Amino acid sequence: MKLRSIIYLFCFFVLLSCEPEMESFKPSSGDADFSTVVAVGNSLTAGFADGELYRSAQLNSFPNIIAQQLQYVGGGDFHQPLMKDEYGFGNRLILEVINGELIPVPAYEPVNPGNYESIYDEKGPFSNFGVPDAKADHFLAPGYGSLNPYFERFAKNINTSSILNDAMMAEPTFFLLWIGKNDVLNYAIDGGEGETITNIEYFSDIMNSIIGKLVSNNSLGAVAGIPDITLFPFFTAIPSNGLLLTVNEAAYLNSEYEALDHIEFKEGANGFVVADPEAPENLRQLTEDELLLLNTPLDSIKDGEWGSLKPIPLQYYLSEEQIGNIRETVYEYNTFIEDIADEKDLAFVDVYMVLKEADAGIWFDGVNFTTQFITGGVFSLDGIHLTTRGNAIVANQFIDAINKKYNSSIPKVSVTDYQGIVFP
Repeated sequence: MKLRSIIYLFCFFVLLSCEPEMESFKPSSGDADFSTVVAVGNSLTAGFADGELYRSAQLNSFPNIIAQQLQYVGGGDFHQPLMKDEYGFGNRLILEVINGELIPVPAYEPVNPGNYESIYDEKGPFSNFGVPDAKADHFLAPGYGSLNPYFERFAKNINTSSILNDAMMAEPTFFLLWIGKNDVLNYAIDGGEGETITNIEYFSDIMNSIIGKLVSNNSLGAVAGIPDITLFPFFTAIPSNGLLLTVNEAAYLNSEYEALDHIEFKEGANGFVVADPEAPENLRQLTEDELLLLNTPLDSIKDGEWGSLKPIPLQYYLSEEQIGNIRETVYEYNTFIEDIADEKDLAFVDVYMVLKEADAGIWFDGVNFTTQFITGGVFSLDGIHLTTRGNAIVANQFIDAINKKYNSSIPKVSVTDYQGIVFP
């Protein structure tokens, strides 16, 4: 036999011997019991997207994606309190081209009154207890359904039910927990002028109570950390130096602010003028490290001289000090969540690092995902909540953490099998 033939034959047997190893992945539940899974969380858990909770987004919530994969390892049915249509309470955003630009606009569809009606008797009990707008202590509050229309739809009793007690009625063998975002976010989206940040001591007490209840029946679970919300497109889509000026426009504004040495304009990009009670004459320009909010009225900037001759009000930006407060709190929350997950022998899902990586660009299934508004693929049109592809990314992070902690082999999903933002 010639040498070349021997080499070919050798390569054939090598390839043949490798084939079983390539197919060696076998789904397994490992040390966990996935027969009854409940998810507890806020809007990110519910599947909220594009400014609203609507049916197809709920079907692609990260817990429902995980539940579908758990079918391979003994997972049971997973019931969600689905809206009746694609418009929910009527706040959904869609993408349109306006004056050559892609702009999120309201869908302007009539609201189905049935979306406000209780569906517990018809569809309950449920598995997904993701409640938009809920802060950590709301999960323990009896009668929260009378205060939150999203929970009112599927609470067993709107006057007495708490989110957590209703979740425990399912007697979960495994839980997915992702809360805490709103305890920081509600402060941030008001520019630090509305709600306060939940302090770490109170947050820790609440989380101890919630997790203690969830593990009381010897349930296992996965607990996710809090992302750095200052990386959300809601806070990054409009650059703080987005005041673009010609030479003549800069000269005109400099003449108008001649008496104020701390305000100066130049040709090109400039920091917007904002209100600040601690600055001379109660106004100044934004720095590069500060954040202008996505809900800033752009018409007022374009046509109403906001940010140039008129200062942008306090509630539409985050100062460096406020950003520091937010990031410090997120760090404290995550340190506590990781510690208690370790203490209770639960899987910890490091969502913070995933989003941090996505800020620079992260690859899944040959596609580069970023946190860029509209085009990045991770965030929906409200700049805060995830696209279905973003939910698939989070679902895989949960699956990775669960597999690692409980020696399970839950198959992950292909992110690109899910839809991103729908372009016109």
